[in-house]
Amino acid sequence: MRHRRSCVLLAVALVLVACGPGASASAATITIGDAWARPAPAGGQSAAYLTIANTGAAADALLSVSSPVADMVGLHQTSTDAAGVTGMRPVARLEIPAGGSALLEPGGYHVMLMGLTGELAVGKTIELDLTFEHAGRVVVTATIRQG
Repeated sequence: MRHRRSCVLLAVALVLVACGPGASASAATITIGDAWARPAPAGGQSAAYLTIANTGAAADALLSVSSPVADMVGLHQTSTDAAGVTGMRPVARLEIPAGGSALLEPGGYHVMLMGLTGELAVGKTIELDLTFEHAGRVVVTATIRQG
């Protein structure tokens, strides 16, 4: 009887641990690297770039970005149409595959910082607040540098 009771208690404990917060084997694990932004004057606009790596077993998506240094922040993509015209368009979400990465770089996906509340001077840093579908909020520091 004592052995059976111990087995039941062990089984219940394992179920509680497996169902606890952060226990999902498919949860996405997001890391951010090489975050930087271009210099710009107060009131102007800039772009920020970074690498997002998803080391988890489930896909995730970047849903939004905010920053205390800008009145408006958006995720954009630069593309060239069939006529050779290059432009930017807003992007609602950026998919990051399980075990994969997404590169935000000049000429591709990037974060637009509009209505800057102060000058972005070379060597300074800014905060970017990224919101992911599964990983939630990730705050990253970006260095201002020439690109």
